[in-house]
Amino acid sequence: MPLPSRPLRKLGFLTIGLFDEADPRRGHESTLEIIQLGEQLGFDSAWVRHRHLQYGISSPVAVLAAASQRTSRIELGTAVIPLGWENPLRLAEDLATVDVLSGGRLNPGVSVGPPLHYDRVKDALYPDTGDAEDFSYERVRRLLGFVRGEPATGFRGADGFEVFSDRVQPYSPGLGSRMWYGGGSLRSARWAGEHGMNFLTSSVVKAEESEDFAEIQLSHVREFRAHHPDGERARVSQGLVVIPTDSASSGQRAKYKEYADRRTPRTSSPQGPARMMFAPDLVGSSAEIAERLYDHAAFREIDEVAFALPFTFEHEDYVQILTDLATGLGPALGWRPRH
Repeated sequence: MPLPSRPLRKLGFLTIGLFDEADPRRGHESTLEIIQLGEQLGFDSAWVRHRHLQYGISSPVAVLAAASQRTSRIELGTAVIPLGWENPLRLAEDLATVDVLSGGRLNPGVSVGPPLHYDRVKDALYPDTGDAEDFSYERVRRLLGFVRGEPATGFRGADGFEVFSDRVQPYSPGLGSRMWYGGGSLRSARWAGEHGMNFLTSSVVKAEESEDFAEIQLSHVREFRAHHPDGERARVSQGLVVIPTDSASSGQRAKYKEYADRRTPRTSSPQGPARMMFAPDLVGSSAEIAERLYDHAAFREIDEVAFALPFTFEHEDYVQILTDLATGLGPALGWRPRH
């Protein structure tokens, strides 16, 4: 097996948290149990996706608040909160509250742009201001300012018996350094670097200067670090779909292969007007996947990952995948569990 350029320092995973409309509690409980298992296995971080008007986690901050009370060590992240659905000031309050409750373990990942299917939801989301809302990077900048303690108003002090702060409360001093931007383009990578954020790069990128996924992702990593105050030390996390099969049953292996095969055609060329490129899912033994990762140009320049769990599998499948990630693939990449 090729030698790694550097040992993997942080191993995390990402889950979408699907649920049955007839029994939503069971799905949310499954997500919390998976996060608890991740801590027991020594993972460094657990991340949840964000879905609105779908059968996935619509309120990741609430879910992570619950997870913070069931765990004590594992870092908790969002990948990512689409800010087009959010009021930056109110979100800053929620994030700071969960960070305080978790003991400083929250890693909020965000992105910008209009909400998906905006024409269909804007009357419900912004009935009076739908055509005036600003979905640019300014929305992230406002959130960063509130989280980092910049004044939200020009007033502080007492008003009768009430005492008011001019900045978001609670204020969690370390949270500002744990804000992540989920980007898939050179522009987003540059903006995140210039504003001192961390950078989440996933299995979806925009084909701008190449049609080779690894080359594109590598260009984003380098663009981000070239514009970040910390340079080469700036944090980047890679989120590919990775499915080790070391302890999988024959039935699980067949399911995983079918899942990946269905998704493979979209990885051959840029998709849609935005020319989005998708990374192939990595399915196989830990040794096979490690070798493929060491051949991945972008992976060789990062030292932390949040591998994405497939969308539609069963709870027992996720248990097997996480166990193999922690006991097989992670060590093959030079990682050691946190206990």
